[in-house]
Amino acid sequence: MTMINEQMRAKIAGGDGFIAALDQSGGSTPKALQGYGVEEDAWSTEEEMYGLIHQMRSRIITSPCFGSGKVIGAILFERTMDGTVDGKPTPQALIDQGVVPFIKIDKGLEAEENGVQLMKPMPELDRLLERAKSLDVFGTKERSVINEANMSGIAVLVAQQFQIAKQVIAHDLMPVVEPEVNIKSADRATSDELLLTAILEELDALPDGQQVMLKLSIPAKPGLFEPLVDHPKVLRVVALSGGFSRAEACRELAKNRGMIASFSRALLSDLRAQQSDQEFNDTLGSAIDEIYRASTTKVAA
Repeated sequence: MTMINEQMRAKIAGGDGFIAALDQSGGSTPKALQGYGVEEDAWSTEEEMYGLIHQMRSRIITSPCFGSGKVIGAILFERTMDGTVDGKPTPQALIDQGVVPFIKIDKGLEAEENGVQLMKPMPELDRLLERAKSLDVFGTKERSVINEANMSGIAVLVAQQFQIAKQVIAHDLMPVVEPEVNIKSADRATSDELLLTAILEELDALPDGQQVMLKLSIPAKPGLFEPLVDHPKVLRVVALSGGFSRAEACRELAKNRGMIASFSRALLSDLRAQQSDQEFNDTLGSAIDEIYRASTTKVAA
């Protein structure tokens, strides 16, 4: 393992701060741009659309507050990883800011079956992992979704997640396993518990010395995921915002010891293309401060 990899591992394992999710892709790109104040008539081709989202991400990554030490990692979309920021490959631009780069590897979700949405096949995954490794990317992230508390559905979903995680580990990259529980589901609390059980079983089956990261919905019952936070085969447990507003997500996250944020919408929701650099940096800075506090200063539930 290279020195840079060891430093990145130490920062992610023990660093104070959170992981920014800058990985909206494909179908969610127009929505992300619209939220940023860029309407669909601003581009006419897919290339132009991706160019606009890359400008937004470059603006975030190069903002002084992004490299303030409060953001310890960032998850990129594949095209962002392959692009450049200030003339450097994006992962290198992040590393120079003291931010550990990750890449989203899933190709989206299958239709719901047994209350869950599995990941679509990833036939090119080995090639993508090799490319990521060559760009000094530290880890990967893959997402699937649990919509209802279906025990067999959840078991299959978690098994798929860990199967992909093992493929990632074989490339000397750190997998971020993301089995998202839909926070709007009626039996969310039961799904959380079934998920915890399924993850613990998969962790026990992992060979000693191997680790994963977990990106989970903030549990309905505060502290539920502490056994995962303390598990020797888990490098770090991060939380997604999952449709909560930033204020709600931060309030709920602060009740969970050892969980840090990996927010996307809740981080970027107040940023607009029309803001001056000063306004943009101030807005991003206050969002970073709020999420940092919820990740590092915990309260009794």
